[in-house]
Amino acid sequence: MPVQDYYWKGWEMGFGFPLWIAPLFLAFILWSLFWKGLALWHSSRRGQNWWFIVMLVVNTAGILEIAYLFAIIKLKFGKLFNPEHRRSH
Repeated sequence: MPVQDYYWKGWEMGFGFPLWIAPLFLAFILWSLFWKGLALWHSSRRGQNWWFIVMLVVNTAGILEIAYLFAIIKLKFGKLFNPEHRRSH
């Protein structure tokens, strides 16, 4: 059975993906960028160059970044956006 039979005609966005995937893909990109930006900002302010490089290169959909923020540097949720919070390891 051809791939085109799985989709309604005119509802493909290209590359064989159905159109309803686009909002999910956009949400995934925004989620990843949010956590990556926040973790990169914190690692840079703390002078943790290796963490910065690893998180910049490796894409883990926010999992590594969330682990870094809450498990490695042990930030509380209320301190995520506080620019004065600085603690070097």
